Amino acid sequence: MGSLIIGIAGGSGSGKTTLTRRLQQQFKDHISVLYHDSYYYRHDELTLDERHTLNYDHPRAFDTPLLTRHLKELKKGNSIECPVYDYAQYNRTDEVVVVHPTDVIVVKGILIFAERKLREQMDIKIYVDTDADVRVLRRIKRDVEERGRELDTVINQYLTTVKPMHERFVEPSRHFADLIILEGGENQVATDMLIGRIRNHIAKNQSEQGGASSLSAK
Repeated sequence: MGSLIIGIAGGSGSGKTTLTRRLQQQFKDHISVLYHDSYYYRHDELTLDERHTLNYDHPRAFDTPLLTRHLKELKKGNSIECPVYDYAQYNRTDEVVVVHPTDVIVVKGILIFAERKLREQMDIKIYVDTDADVRVLRRIKRDVEERGRELDTVINQYLTTVKPMHERFVEPSRHFADLIILEGGENQVATDMLIGRIRNHIAKNQSEQGGASSLSAK
């Protein structure tokens, strides 16, 4: 059967990461994750101050064709070299992370449903829907504590690009979702349904390969 490709989209701070981490905890070595943020275009030609002003919430900010090619390679059973993005420097680094094909590959990002060719690589498309007030508070906390950004910068970015781009591109992309999950990983019922679907896929993969499933019936 090969890899099951799951896309997890939704607004910034909606709970995509929480849901993704729950799946990683559940399936461990059976799952790999690709983050759309890793595929931001590189801008060595710009200064740090100039990179601050770029719109990182527009589909054109991402090298989505590269991500699409990487997914195709993983589905063929080939490993890929995933870029590494530095949030503090607002730029892609020289480093790469080797990602190997696994039973399940999660693709996570706010705009992964905005491009048709990328959507076509996904077997399951999930949109995480969370109240806007909760999302903005989570984003501020994350960017300040985890990404080393100044509070004024985070607020300005939210008002000038994040909010308008969410309304223009992210929110409309929910119509491409196969499943809409309220509150992401905090939604136990929806998460359990997804876990069940993934467990079945892994079991079938291992059965076709002639091996016994190593997943417990949690």
